[in-house]
Amino acid sequence: MLKVQAFVCIKTKITSNCIERMKIMAQEILLTAEAYKKKNDELEYLKTAGRDEIAERIKEARSFGDLSENSEYDEALNDQAKMEAKIAQLENEMKNAKILDESAITTEAIHVGSKVKIRDVEYGDIEEYKILGESQANPDEGIISDQSAVGKALIGNKVGDVVNVHLPNGNVIAFEVLEISI
Repeated sequence: MLKVQAFVCIKTKITSNCIERMKIMAQEILLTAEAYKKKNDELEYLKTAGRDEIAERIKEARSFGDLSENSEYDEALNDQAKMEAKIAQLENEMKNAKILDESAITTEAIHVGSKVKIRDVEYGDIEEYKILGESQANPDEGIISDQSAVGKALIGNKVGDVVNVHLPNGNVIAFEVLEISI
């Protein structure tokens, strides 16, 4: 995927956005052992059964005749391209993956793998988050990235600390760390 992105950036025009995307793709990706296994299983499925299914759809669509007006064929090719992009993304993530040693996680300070309970100093709202790597982030489930504004600000702090989070829009929110768990 890095080669494809680099080619696209060179072909179109190297911009700071292209350079940032290439840096992100080469970054170390923190994963729990469970997430690593899940991504590896998905990658194996896509490389085997997924490719076979798409190949069968393309073969079937070709049998419908004229390819220039064959929407099933075009759709199958588009799905193949999306799947190959997903395979490339997963391969890149697996290549750069670092498995989080959950047995080494302590509750003395916040780090990747910690569960935290924080209180918004201004409004008193209490939030609970688990801090994981970027590819595992899911804010709807209370999982935030160690690369997010809140995640970055919380890393290294202890219970009782008040943490100022500088948001991308320029605002600052203060949180008090109430609890750290595993």
